[in-house]
Amino acid sequence: MYQLLDPSRFVVFITGATSGFGAAAARRYVEAGAKVVATGRRWDRLVDLQIDLGAENCHIIQLDVQDRAAIDAAIADLPPPFANINVVLANAGLALGLQPAAETDITDWETMIATNVTGLAYTVRALLPGMIHRGGGHIVTLGSVAGDYPYPGGSVYGATKAFVKQFALNLRSDVQGKNIRVTNIEPGLTETEFSLVRFKGDEEKAAKPYSGTKAMNAEDIAETIFWSTTLPEHVNVNRLQVMATTQAFGPFDIYRED
Repeated sequence: MYQLLDPSRFVVFITGATSGFGAAAARRYVEAGAKVVATGRRWDRLVDLQIDLGAENCHIIQLDVQDRAAIDAAIADLPPPFANINVVLANAGLALGLQPAAETDITDWETMIATNVTGLAYTVRALLPGMIHRGGGHIVTLGSVAGDYPYPGGSVYGATKAFVKQFALNLRSDVQGKNIRVTNIEPGLTETEFSLVRFKGDEEKAAKPYSGTKAMNAEDIAETIFWSTTLPEHVNVNRLQVMATTQAFGPFDIYRED
């Protein structure tokens, strides 16, 4: 019989839990009986999440993943019921802008790199030793189809997600024999606050990618994450790319003289 793992034994550490995939995953894990450490920058959102899920199930920490010292301090100060983390969802990340490379705001590039690359590395490095010491666990990183497929205006965002993909694959090699699983979840078109952040609050621009089509939602991706972590311990999903049925692959872009 295929024996799934019992999520009620999970203690899940989630970055970027104030919206989108992170918030949906927190709800999914608590629904299944797990305990969740929900972190993010927006304290009011974290408080609302804790009220919904219950303080006995959800411990909240205001945290910016770009701050390595703050991550270390947060982990060191976890209350005992939330201290033995065995699932890490390194979800915090963002896209900013969609201008061509020569026209972009360089600070947008810096923020994406600091969050999607450096923040991810800080998170995993801080939590991994404890998981190894406790005998195992599962690290889930949030990539994107943009890590494989380029598109105009996505130069640095796509590059950061390519980093996430390769980081997760290399991490699998590093933890061989440690009973640590590593999975990179790579979503495609998903309607969350992603575009609203990318277009800096411009609701009209943010709505356009989803107009006239059926995108995935945060709950779809949360369920995918949850599934990958409840498989038997001897099964590791290395990469899982998920796209809306309405999304596919475009033709090559060929420039032609008029």
